[in-house]
Amino acid sequence: MRLLSFIHQGRETWGAVAGDGVVDLGKAMPSFATLADYIASGEYLKAAEHVKGKAIDAKLADITYLPVIPRPEKIVCAVRNYMDHHQEVLAAGMNRELSEQPPIFLRVWRSQVAHNQAIVRPHVSESLDWEGELAVIIGKGGRNIPEDKAYEHVAGYSCYNDASIREWQFHAKQIASGKNFESTGGFGPWMVTADEIAPGRQLKLEVRLNGETIQSSHTGHMIFSIPKLINYASTIFTLTPGDVIATGTPAGVGWSKKPPRFMKPGDVCEVEIEGVGRLINPIVQQD
Repeated sequence: MRLLSFIHQGRETWGAVAGDGVVDLGKAMPSFATLADYIASGEYLKAAEHVKGKAIDAKLADITYLPVIPRPEKIVCAVRNYMDHHQEVLAAGMNRELSEQPPIFLRVWRSQVAHNQAIVRPHVSESLDWEGELAVIIGKGGRNIPEDKAYEHVAGYSCYNDASIREWQFHAKQIASGKNFESTGGFGPWMVTADEIAPGRQLKLEVRLNGETIQSSHTGHMIFSIPKLINYASTIFTLTPGDVIATGTPAGVGWSKKPPRFMKPGDVCEVEIEGVGRLINPIVQQD
């Protein structure tokens, strides 16, 4: 199933994709105010039953998408988690050794934008970079989750564009300042439930800018696996349903190119992941 959050007729709600339309499960199941609530209940595992026989409430073309989880408690982001990206970081002259544990940082939910919504280049920078990533949505919360049980805690997967304001990222060794500007993290268009993606399956990931492929890799190049990321993050804090883990980006980011290349107003960036979907975000300048 493909589950999503959206606005229709001025109302924020959530539901399931059915063909070229959406079934408004937020209306049909009002006891769950948000998609995160639905996930937390475990009822999302019966989503196919909840949709069966129901007519669509709106065409996908007529809704306004929201980030899949609009206000997650945590957005945990992995740093340099693809070997090909690590190698391009070294080739660019940055002295970065592989760590024994996953380097991570946190995003705030206000930094997110939905499918078809604009990623905003702030006034303070012209170095807005793309980073296509696979996002993991937590279904069952927990602390100290063992790696061999980690996939039991995954509700599903989505596309993420962990766009970066590069010079702000490099202000210090802690990079979160460049990763949390408002309206810079694309997330969507929907969550594909975990039953559709076999644990550990290698998924092709591509990013395109104005139709040109600028990143092309697959999730098999991850340095730290999804179970390792879940284990590590849950050792630090309790993961809760609806939490998001952005699993890192492969090679091909703009700052590593010679000369560097960045997104600018008028561009359109797409993140497409095999079996998951395609996230599209135009680029605009901050008002």
